[in-house]
Amino acid sequence: MPSFPPPGTVTVCEINRELVTADHLSDDQARETYAKILGTVFSPIPFESDNFYGTGTEQETVSQRKGILSAARQALLSGSLRPLFQPADVKLLQDIDLHSLSWHHHKQILAFISGPHHVTICDYNDSDGKALCVLSNESQKDVKILEWRPNGGKTLSVACKGGICIWAASYPGNVPSVRSGLTSNTLSRGSTSRWVLVDFLQSFDSEQISALSWSPDGRYPNQLLSSSFTIWDVSQGLGTPIRRGLGGISLLKWSPSGDYFFAAKFDGTFYLWETNTWTSELWSSKNGVVTGATWDPDGRMILLSFSESSALGSIHFASKPPSLDAHLIPVELPEIKSLTDSQVIEKIAWDASGERLAVSYRDGDELYKGLIAIFDVKRTPLISTSLIGFIRGPGENPKPVAFSFHDKFKQGPLLSVCWSTGFCCTYPLIFRSNVLP
Repeated sequence: MPSFPPPGTVTVCEINRELVTADHLSDDQARETYAKILGTVFSPIPFESDNFYGTGTEQETVSQRKGILSAARQALLSGSLRPLFQPADVKLLQDIDLHSLSWHHHKQILAFISGPHHVTICDYNDSDGKALCVLSNESQKDVKILEWRPNGGKTLSVACKGGICIWAASYPGNVPSVRSGLTSNTLSRGSTSRWVLVDFLQSFDSEQISALSWSPDGRYPNQLLSSSFTIWDVSQGLGTPIRRGLGGISLLKWSPSGDYFFAAKFDGTFYLWETNTWTSELWSSKNGVVTGATWDPDGRMILLSFSESSALGSIHFASKPPSLDAHLIPVELPEIKSLTDSQVIEKIAWDASGERLAVSYRDGDELYKGLIAIFDVKRTPLISTSLIGFIRGPGENPKPVAFSFHDKFKQGPLLSVCWSTGFCCTYPLIFRSNVLP
């Protein structure tokens, strides 16, 4: 039977397909469970959630969602894309998987959006494990998404109104160079680290950047792709549009190999691009807007969620790059309907090993509201899933607003979740024989 966290409890971790719960958030619970195996405690991080994630009623949220999507379609039909980039519009599009939480690729450093204009960084490598730093700058307004730079040291990109902020860690022996004309304003709480705003990549027409994706290691080491469909050479601070007029992009995902990237739009269409000749294929779905997209570890397929479906879709490539010959295959998650009574998957995250899938969903049975479903995943080569159980967050009526896996945590999947109740919690999912005692 899938693990179910009773009301009034909080989830701590997974131990061999069993999701462990406790009566309250506590580092002691972590020490008694996963810390005995991992030797590490991932303390929950509190942040101010009031007036950030919103406290409107469910009916108001649904009404806002429908109204904004309708306005988006009308804007596209009329040829005007500018309304899609207004801060209020992007903020109300809760369907779209804005990645407001990101793990450093090689270190135990977590960054997440902790306010309309603020980003919090927690360095679990620090000696006390609780070194927090809050990043703030006059250029960093209406933050929507953030992502660490692969193989770029401690460099974080933050998408906001008017451009992309590039932050870098400063410590003895590594003082980053700052592009002339920039001023940095870093707020710290008990952290010995210092973070410096080293660059601000200004977007065209000061548009709202709602999506970004770094190129993976290798072919394009200095390039960042943003929602204005612009490739940025970060070392030069220069942006080049790939195709002018192709705006309204809500999601960007570069494949692990760098041969492909996925681009979804607010109107429900999406593109598969190959980067050898920079050609693309346009796709559309009858299941609404793409709300989440995640590549498998090998870059052979990409898993999608949609705004009007309780099933996922997996796109499989029929041959090697640069071929764009691909097929969309449905991936059913029957427990989402049968247990939760939900009709729509909201967000997804797939860990880098391809073995664990986290899913949030909308509405449904009162008992299951606000939980995250955790699935065991097999690829043989088509995807099959098995429900392990559900994760419950802290506080009263918690809802997951953002979640993501650590891509390269050696001891197994490591899932972090920002909850509407003002806590960012991390859940080790431990099930491998080489990790268990």
